[in-house]
Amino acid sequence: MKQWRVDINCDVGEGVGNEAKIFPLITSCNIACGGHAGDKGSMRSMIKLAKQHDVKIGAHPSYPDPANFGRKVMQIPHPKLKESLLKQLRDFSSVLKEENATLHHIKPHGALYNEVARDENLAALFLNIVKEFGSTQTIYAPFGSCIAQLAPKVGVRVIFEVFGDRSYNNDGSLVSRQMDGAIIHEPKAVLEHILPMIKLDKVRTLQGNEIQTKAETICIHGDTSSALEILTYLSHEFPKHKLLLRE
Repeated sequence: MKQWRVDINCDVGEGVGNEAKIFPLITSCNIACGGHAGDKGSMRSMIKLAKQHDVKIGAHPSYPDPANFGRKVMQIPHPKLKESLLKQLRDFSSVLKEENATLHHIKPHGALYNEVARDENLAALFLNIVKEFGSTQTIYAPFGSCIAQLAPKVGVRVIFEVFGDRSYNNDGSLVSRQMDGAIIHEPKAVLEHILPMIKLDKVRTLQGNEIQTKAETICIHGDTSSALEILTYLSHEFPKHKLLLRE
């Protein structure tokens, strides 16, 4: 019988403080690197935990907007945004080197993630930053997005990401956090949400339709209130559905 290997990623180092319990339950992480949250101290702590639990390390740069946790679109000139993102990545890289750790991927955070998914010019800018930074040529991005379509043309590898704790619209975008039903808190509902994504390349939208997707990595947000409960439940339930998180 077919089995599916699953990668669960989590955004960490954002001040929630639940990471010591989360890391044993995930296989990759996205570490805040100072744009929306985090500093070199928190980066170092997260890198140490990732190494301890054999979790793949990702950088999680953001609009430079800690006041809004990087969740609002900033009207910022592209050169200034590029400068900020490169600084975030270089600060993160310096801690990685000190900890003798390797960067696996880059994943934009929050509003920046949503914008590079739909804005071709911003997607091109972000990919240019990835290329210029040079420590990795791999990004996490949604299937069918602008950035996912552009990346292979410039030699950047895409790992297609879905969200286990977020609802989707019919156009493949995430339902706004301001809307009812945007966040899925109940662990069983999260499992039912992600099973078709993994096994059938389909996701059921909040409006009740099925759309195509690809789930090469699944994000559970570290700041979702039930994140630890969700991850614990998934670790217990995955084997029943022929899903392998670890060997």
